[in-house]
Amino acid sequence: MAREKVLLPPFQALVDAHWRDVARLARALAGPVDGDDVAQRAWEKAFTAYPGLTSAKNLRSWLLTITAHCATDIHRARKPQRPLDDAPPIAVDGPEAADWPDPDLWQAVNALPERQRFAVTLKYVGDLDHHGVAAALDTTPAASRRLVSDALATLRTKLGVEDD
Repeated sequence: MAREKVLLPPFQALVDAHWRDVARLARALAGPVDGDDVAQRAWEKAFTAYPGLTSAKNLRSWLLTITAHCATDIHRARKPQRPLDDAPPIAVDGPEAADWPDPDLWQAVNALPERQRFAVTLKYVGDLDHHGVAAALDTTPAASRRLVSDALATLRTKLGVEDD
């Protein structure tokens, strides 16, 4: 059975339409220091995978999922490995909350567990629905809702915001 050819827009049209979304999400997930690197890596991966796509449906969500995966890779690479007994400790710095508008909020977001932080950022910075968040995090929409809900509850508590 031959695979049907999918009509995709030129890759440059995709970049022109979505570069701001990718850059914004990359900075939100990886911070101002690594955000540009994450965005660049996401575009490289997207460019490589683009000719093999089997659907042109929801390319924005596809790009943001790639961006989230690249940010996850940065966070995993940043985690310190088990140090050697005689080696001095290595400091590993994350994004500085003070570099963002509303530093108290971003400091609280940075303190969230990784999956909650990614879920809430994909939802509110990436503007993905729960299906898109679920696809980016390799989970279900119900689990996505729960991650976002738990993250928001933690943020409300830490920031002293009361529910209306």
